Amino acid sequence: MSKMVSLKIKRQSDVSTAAYWEEFMIPYKEKMNVISLLKEIQKNPVNAKGEATTPVVWECNCLEEVCGACTMLINGKARQACSALVDQLQQPIVLEPLSKFPLVRDLMVDRSIMFDHLKKVKAWIPIDGTYDLGPGLRMAQRVQEDSYPISRCMTCGCCLEACPNVNSKSKFIGPAPLAQVKLFNSHPTGAMNQEERLDAIMGVGGITDCGNAQNCVKVCPKQIPLAKTIAQLNRDTTIHGIKRWLGR
Repeated sequence: MSKMVSLKIKRQSDVSTAAYWEEFMIPYKEKMNVISLLKEIQKNPVNAKGEATTPVVWECNCLEEVCGACTMLINGKARQACSALVDQLQQPIVLEPLSKFPLVRDLMVDRSIMFDHLKKVKAWIPIDGTYDLGPGLRMAQRVQEDSYPISRCMTCGCCLEACPNVNSKSKFIGPAPLAQVKLFNSHPTGAMNQEERLDAIMGVGGITDCGNAQNCVKVCPKQIPLAKTIAQLNRDTTIHGIKRWLGR
C-alpha cells in the first residue's frame, strides 16, 4: 500500500455558515508542500471517507514565499503553504484560515484591511513620474543595511495573526504597517513626508497600542526585526511629538 498524507482542513462556505472539519488522505510524493496537497484535492475532491466533496478554496500566487498570498495556519502556526514541506510537518496536517482577517471561504481570507493600513501610513514615496528628478540622494551604508530587512516584508499577515493586540476589539494597525513607516522615513526622498507618517501612527490604532509581546518577531518568515523597528519608531514619534508641542 502506498504511503498516504493525512490532512485535516477547517472549511466554511462563507461567514454566514457554520465551520466544519473535513479530512483527506493524499498519496505521498517526495518533496511535497502543502500547496501540492491542496492541488491534489482540487484534481480529485474526495475526502477520507470516500465521499465526493467540493475543492478546497485557498489563495496562492508566486509559490516562492514572496507574495504572502498562501499564508494560513498550518498545525496552528501562521506560515506560507508553499514553503511548508510535508516531510517536516507532523500529521495529520491541520490547515485553518487566518483568524485576524475576514473569511472569504475555506482557507481564503480578505487581507484588505492590512493594505488599507498601509495607505493610512502612506507607505510609498509620492513621485508622480511626470518629470525627471535626476539621480536620487545616496544612502549611507548603515541606513541601507538597516532598511533592507524591512524591505523584505511581503504583507503576508503572519505578524498580525500572532499579535495579541490585533483583534476585533482593537484598532491597532499591527507590526507590518508600522515597519513600513520606518522603511520609507529612512529613505532620503521618503523622508520628505516623514511627519505625515509619524502623525498617522500617533493616533488611534497607532504605535501606543503595541503591547511589546514580540510574537511578530517569532513568526515573521523574513526575519524582519519588528520589535527593534517599533522601538525605533517609539523614539521617533516621541521626538516628533515634543517638537510639535514646542512649535518647532
